[in-house]
Amino acid sequence: MTAKEILSHVDHTLLGVTATAQDYLKLCDEGLAYGVASVCVPPSRVRLCAEHLAGRLAVCTVVGFPNGYADTEVKAYETAAAIRAGATEIDMVIDIGKAKERDYESILADIKNVRAATGTHILKVIIETALLTREEKIALCKVVGDSGADYIKTSTGFAPGGATLEDVALLREYSPAHVKVKAAGGISSLEDAALFIKVGANRLGTSRIVKIVQGMEGSSGY
Repeated sequence: MTAKEILSHVDHTLLGVTATAQDYLKLCDEGLAYGVASVCVPPSRVRLCAEHLAGRLAVCTVVGFPNGYADTEVKAYETAAAIRAGATEIDMVIDIGKAKERDYESILADIKNVRAATGTHILKVIIETALLTREEKIALCKVVGDSGADYIKTSTGFAPGGATLEDVALLREYSPAHVKVKAAGGISSLEDAALFIKVGANRLGTSRIVKIVQGMEGSSGY
Protein backbone atom coordinates (compact mmCIF):
# COMPACT_ATOMS: atom_id res chain seq x y z
CA MET A 1 0.00 0.00 0.00
CA THR A 2 1.44 3.35 -1.01
CA ALA A 3 1.70 6.40 1.21
CA LYS A 4 -0.85 8.20 -0.97
CA GLU A 5 -3.34 5.37 -0.51
CA ILE A 6 -2.83 5.44 3.25
CA LEU A 7 -3.26 9.22 3.36
CA SER A 8 -6.65 8.91 1.67
CA HIS A 9 -7.86 7.08 4.80
CA VAL A 10 -6.50 9.63 7.28
CA ASP A 11 -8.46 12.09 9.40
CA HIS A 12 -5.58 14.57 9.89
CA THR A 13 -6.10 15.50 13.53
CA LEU A 14 -5.21 18.37 15.85
CA LEU A 15 -6.94 18.45 19.24
CA GLY A 16 -4.21 19.85 21.46
CA VAL A 17 -5.40 22.44 23.95
CA THR A 18 -2.57 24.88 23.19
CA ALA A 19 -2.98 24.88 19.39
CA THR A 20 -3.50 28.31 17.82
CA ALA A 21 -5.45 29.52 14.80
CA GLN A 22 -2.27 29.40 12.73
CA ASP A 23 -1.76 25.76 13.74
CA TYR A 24 -5.24 24.88 12.50
CA LEU A 25 -4.78 26.74 9.21
CA LYS A 26 -1.52 24.86 8.72
CA LEU A 27 -3.36 21.59 9.41
CA CYS A 28 -5.90 22.47 6.72
CA ASP A 29 -3.21 23.33 4.18
CA GLU A 30 -1.42 20.07 4.93
CA GLY A 31 -4.67 18.17 4.53
CA LEU A 32 -5.21 19.68 1.09
CA ALA A 33 -1.61 19.11 0.02
CA TYR A 34 -1.50 15.46 1.09
CA GLY A 35 -4.94 14.26 0.05
CA VAL A 36 -6.31 13.18 3.43
CA ALA A 37 -9.93 12.22 4.05
CA SER A 38 -10.61 15.10 6.45
CA VAL A 39 -9.15 17.40 9.05
CA CYS A 40 -10.37 16.78 12.60
CA VAL A 41 -10.45 19.83 14.88
CA PRO A 42 -12.20 21.00 18.08
CA PRO A 43 -15.68 22.52 17.79
CA SER A 44 -14.38 26.02 18.47
CA ARG A 45 -12.17 25.81 15.37
CA VAL A 46 -14.69 24.37 12.91
CA ARG A 47 -15.77 27.71 11.43
CA LEU A 48 -12.17 28.85 10.96
CA CYS A 49 -11.26 25.66 9.12
CA ALA A 50 -14.48 25.41 7.12
CA GLU A 51 -14.13 28.96 5.85
CA HIS A 52 -10.47 28.42 5.01
CA LEU A 53 -11.14 25.17 3.16
CA ALA A 54 -14.29 26.42 1.41
CA GLY A 55 -15.58 22.94 0.66
CA ARG A 56 -12.28 21.57 -0.67
CA LEU A 57 -11.88 19.10 2.21
CA ALA A 58 -14.16 17.56 4.83
CA VAL A 59 -14.09 19.11 8.30
CA CYS A 60 -14.55 16.69 11.18
CA THR A 61 -15.11 17.66 14.80
CA VAL A 62 -15.68 15.97 18.14
CA VAL A 63 -18.77 15.91 20.38
CA GLY A 64 -18.96 14.94 24.06
CA PHE A 65 -15.19 14.85 23.95
CA PRO A 66 -13.18 13.28 25.46
CA ASN A 67 -15.15 11.72 28.33
CA GLY A 68 -18.56 11.17 26.74
CA TYR A 69 -20.63 11.89 29.82
CA ALA A 70 -22.29 15.12 28.70
CA ASP A 71 -26.09 15.01 28.68
CA THR A 72 -27.48 13.71 25.42
CA GLU A 73 -29.28 17.01 24.75
CA VAL A 74 -25.97 18.82 25.08
CA LYS A 75 -24.36 16.43 22.61
CA ALA A 76 -27.17 16.97 20.12
CA TYR A 77 -26.94 20.76 20.51
CA GLU A 78 -23.15 20.65 20.12
CA THR A 79 -23.58 18.57 16.98
CA ALA A 80 -26.10 20.94 15.41
CA ALA A 81 -23.93 23.95 16.25
CA ALA A 82 -20.87 22.31 14.70
CA ILE A 83 -22.76 21.54 11.51
CA ARG A 84 -24.01 25.11 11.29
CA ALA A 85 -20.40 26.23 11.61
CA GLY A 86 -19.37 24.01 8.70
CA ALA A 87 -18.55 20.57 10.07
CA THR A 88 -19.32 17.72 7.68
CA GLU A 89 -18.32 14.83 9.98
CA ILE A 90 -19.00 14.29 13.69
CA ASP A 91 -17.05 12.01 16.04
CA MET A 92 -19.08 11.56 19.24
CA VAL A 93 -18.08 9.81 22.46
CA ILE A 94 -20.47 7.44 24.22
CA ASP A 95 -20.96 7.43 28.00
CA ILE A 96 -18.43 4.78 29.04
CA GLY A 97 -19.94 4.42 32.51
CA LYS A 98 -23.25 3.38 30.99
CA ALA A 99 -21.43 0.76 28.93
CA LYS A 100 -19.99 -0.58 32.19
CA GLU A 101 -23.53 -0.73 33.57
CA ARG A 102 -24.66 -2.55 30.41
CA ASP A 103 -27.18 0.24 29.91
CA TYR A 104 -27.11 -0.15 26.16
CA GLU A 105 -30.59 1.30 25.69
CA SER A 106 -29.41 4.66 27.01
CA ILE A 107 -26.33 4.55 24.79
CA LEU A 108 -28.49 3.73 21.77
CA ALA A 109 -30.81 6.65 22.55
CA ASP A 110 -27.81 8.95 22.98
CA ILE A 111 -26.39 8.03 19.59
CA LYS A 112 -29.78 8.31 17.91
CA ASN A 113 -30.21 11.82 19.27
CA VAL A 114 -26.89 12.84 17.78
CA ARG A 115 -27.71 10.98 14.56
CA ALA A 116 -30.89 13.05 14.26
CA ALA A 117 -28.82 16.23 14.65
CA THR A 118 -26.29 15.22 12.00
CA GLY A 119 -28.85 14.79 9.24
CA THR A 120 -27.02 13.44 6.20
CA HIS A 121 -23.56 14.19 7.61
CA ILE A 122 -21.19 11.41 8.63
CA LEU A 123 -21.40 10.23 12.25
CA LYS A 124 -18.64 8.24 13.95
CA VAL A 125 -19.15 6.77 17.42
CA ILE A 126 -16.16 6.54 19.76
CA ILE A 127 -16.47 3.65 22.22
CA GLU A 128 -13.00 3.91 23.89
CA THR A 129 -11.96 0.29 23.46
CA ALA A 130 -9.05 0.52 25.92
CA LEU A 131 -11.57 0.84 28.76
CA LEU A 132 -13.89 -1.99 27.70
CA THR A 133 -14.03 -5.76 27.98
CA ARG A 134 -14.33 -7.91 24.89
CA GLU A 135 -17.99 -8.57 25.67
CA GLU A 136 -18.69 -4.84 26.01
CA LYS A 137 -17.01 -4.11 22.68
CA ILE A 138 -19.09 -6.78 20.94
CA ALA A 139 -22.31 -5.48 22.50
CA LEU A 140 -21.50 -1.95 21.38
CA CYS A 141 -20.93 -3.11 17.80
CA LYS A 142 -24.63 -4.04 17.74
CA VAL A 143 -25.69 -0.80 19.44
CA VAL A 144 -23.80 1.33 16.92
CA GLY A 145 -25.17 -0.77 14.10
CA ASP A 146 -28.73 -0.24 15.32
CA SER A 147 -28.23 3.50 15.81
CA GLY A 148 -27.83 4.51 12.19
CA ALA A 149 -24.27 5.78 12.71
CA ASP A 150 -21.78 5.44 9.87
CA TYR A 151 -18.67 4.41 11.83
CA ILE A 152 -17.60 2.79 15.07
CA LYS A 153 -14.35 4.29 16.33
CA THR A 154 -11.85 2.80 18.75
CA SER A 155 -10.55 5.70 20.77
CA THR A 156 -10.34 9.37 21.64
CA GLY A 157 -6.57 9.30 21.95
CA PHE A 158 -6.96 10.66 25.50
CA ALA A 159 -7.45 7.33 27.32
CA PRO A 160 -4.61 5.14 28.66
CA GLY A 161 -4.54 3.20 25.38
CA GLY A 162 -5.44 3.73 21.74
CA ALA A 163 -6.26 1.52 18.81
CA THR A 164 -4.95 -2.03 18.56
CA LEU A 165 -5.03 -4.36 15.59
CA GLU A 166 -6.98 -6.87 17.67
CA ASP A 167 -9.67 -4.32 18.52
CA VAL A 168 -10.04 -3.15 14.93
CA ALA A 169 -10.38 -6.75 13.74
CA LEU A 170 -12.96 -7.40 16.48
CA LEU A 171 -15.00 -4.31 15.57
CA ARG A 172 -14.93 -5.28 11.91
CA GLU A 173 -16.01 -8.84 12.67
CA TYR A 174 -18.95 -7.93 14.90
CA SER A 175 -20.18 -4.71 13.30
CA PRO A 176 -22.85 -4.85 10.57
CA ALA A 177 -21.56 -4.45 7.04
CA HIS A 178 -22.96 -0.93 6.75
CA VAL A 179 -20.89 0.31 9.72
CA LYS A 180 -17.31 1.26 8.92
CA VAL A 181 -14.43 1.22 11.40
CA LYS A 182 -12.15 4.08 12.43
CA ALA A 183 -8.92 3.41 14.32
CA ALA A 184 -7.43 6.23 16.38
CA GLY A 185 -4.78 6.70 19.02
CA GLY A 186 -1.16 5.62 18.74
CA ILE A 187 -0.90 5.08 14.98
CA SER A 188 2.73 6.10 14.61
CA SER A 189 4.08 4.70 11.32
CA LEU A 190 3.06 3.96 7.75
CA GLU A 191 3.53 0.28 8.49
CA ASP A 192 1.10 0.49 11.41
CA ALA A 193 -1.38 2.43 9.30
CA ALA A 194 -1.28 -0.13 6.50
CA LEU A 195 -1.87 -2.97 8.97
CA PHE A 196 -4.85 -1.21 10.51
CA ILE A 197 -6.38 -0.78 7.07
CA LYS A 198 -5.64 -4.41 6.23
CA VAL A 199 -7.53 -5.73 9.28
CA GLY A 200 -10.57 -3.57 8.63
CA ALA A 201 -10.09 0.14 9.37
CA ASN A 202 -11.66 2.47 6.82
CA ARG A 203 -10.40 5.64 8.54
CA LEU A 204 -7.37 6.43 10.66
CA GLY A 205 -7.41 9.25 13.20
CA THR A 206 -3.82 10.42 13.51
CA SER A 207 -1.63 13.50 13.73
CA ARG A 208 1.54 11.67 12.70
CA ILE A 209 1.11 10.19 9.24
CA VAL A 210 1.30 13.49 7.33
CA LYS A 211 4.46 14.39 9.27
CA ILE A 212 5.99 11.05 8.37
CA VAL A 213 5.21 11.54 4.68
CA GLN A 214 6.61 15.06 4.81
CA GLY A 215 9.85 13.57 6.04
CA MET A 216 10.06 11.11 3.18
CA GLU A 217 9.07 13.39 0.32
CA GLY A 218 11.17 12.84 -2.74
CA SER A 219 11.82 9.18 -1.89
CA SER A 220 10.46 6.31 -3.90
CA GLY A 221 8.00 5.54 -1.09
CA TYR A 222 5.94 8.61 -1.89
